[in-house]
Amino acid sequence: MSQTDLIEARPVPTESLPDFVAEHRVDAALDWLDNHPPHFIADQLARMDAVQAGMAFRLLDKDLALAVFEELEPVDQQQILQGLRDQSFRELVEGMAPDDRARMLREAPAKVAKKVLAGLSPRERRMTAALLGYPEGSAGQYMTPEVVALPRNLTVAAALAMVRAKGAGAETVYTLPVVDSGRRLTGVVELRELVLAGPDTMVSELVVTEPAFARATDSAEKAARLMRETNDINLPVVDSEDRLVGLLTIDDAVEVIEAADSEDVARQAGSAPWEGHYMAAGVFQLARYRALWLMLLLLAATLTVSVTDFFEGTLQQAAHLALFIPLLIGAGGNAGAQAATACVRALAVGEVRVSDLLGVIWRECRVGLVLGSLLASAGLVIGGLFVGPRIAVVVAITLVLICAWAATIGGTMPLLAKKLRIDPAVVSAPMVTTLVDATGLIIYFTTAKLVLGI
Repeated sequence: MSQTDLIEARPVPTESLPDFVAEHRVDAALDWLDNHPPHFIADQLARMDAVQAGMAFRLLDKDLALAVFEELEPVDQQQILQGLRDQSFRELVEGMAPDDRARMLREAPAKVAKKVLAGLSPRERRMTAALLGYPEGSAGQYMTPEVVALPRNLTVAAALAMVRAKGAGAETVYTLPVVDSGRRLTGVVELRELVLAGPDTMVSELVVTEPAFARATDSAEKAARLMRETNDINLPVVDSEDRLVGLLTIDDAVEVIEAADSEDVARQAGSAPWEGHYMAAGVFQLARYRALWLMLLLLAATLTVSVTDFFEGTLQQAAHLALFIPLLIGAGGNAGAQAATACVRALAVGEVRVSDLLGVIWRECRVGLVLGSLLASAGLVIGGLFVGPRIAVVVAITLVLICAWAATIGGTMPLLAKKLRIDPAVVSAPMVTTLVDATGLIIYFTTAKLVLGI
């Protein structure tokens, strides 16, 4: 056996932080914490119950505790805070970045929020209160107000001196907004440009004028996706009068997009989005988030039952038609779900707008016809083998029509929802599938009556 084989055959340790905490093995837990990065520790804490997570968190030193705490989701942060003594509580919330603190407080119970604000210094309290005053989900709530802003009339040497003097109190200094005497944004300059330029060069010679920026009241998701399009690592945020109020940093932008995408995925699957770690969520908690949508979809599915009952006479005259109902509604539902998913994604990344409705209808209708024709060729063969050519023709025609209809519905419903100010993901795959099931049966039985003359 080679050395490589020996290494691969060696048993891999399976013990983890929850095991050490549950068995009260403090030395082993401390050793584990010393050898793992903050994001990994945060993931383990999120998997544990509130008591065990609190015990493990209290083993961390002050600096590592703050780094781990800021990696946690707000719901997990609240659990940790509730188990801390007053002094540790104050030190932790005081050391947080203002935007992270505000994000936690937005979702915290009033009792926790009041305790956090009471434990802050006046400066931190003012910044946190200002962020909480912006609209829910806005860029203003996610930005950092701790920014080093440079006047245009500085030399590079003076600008670097200002960065050294004020940079310790800022969350980032890689992107430096440039402002006029009224603190209105006039451009940005990257720290790299200052470092590489001569000391006597004027900042005005290096500044990028007309930079991408967001209003504090703009959607945070919109601002984050703008950063992705412009490849910026920080985005200036201004108020209604173009005065600089903060920066949206890349780490917060990634979290915003991740949260938006997670919510869309949950709604596309017919579930309400939940907070916190999946492995820490209870069975009844997950069931509660899914139950409402399943009940609504079950009620909507009664349309399918009603359609089948209405065409009962048609089924009695051609009983073989019933064999292909699952095949047809499955094909239509899948075609509609594919179109809806593609459209929701295109809306999210800005590839389509509500004004593109007619273009989307024309495009998806043609896509559905192509897919339906492809499936129809297979349907002719399958139908011919099982029930004969006449019903096979009915199945083939229905596949073409139902796929074109389903793709059209799937592509347009998210756009219509957007126009009505409804989350497009809410009316995507599950709702489209349910609607297509019912209308697909109408298409099927109507086609059968016309082709078979029954």
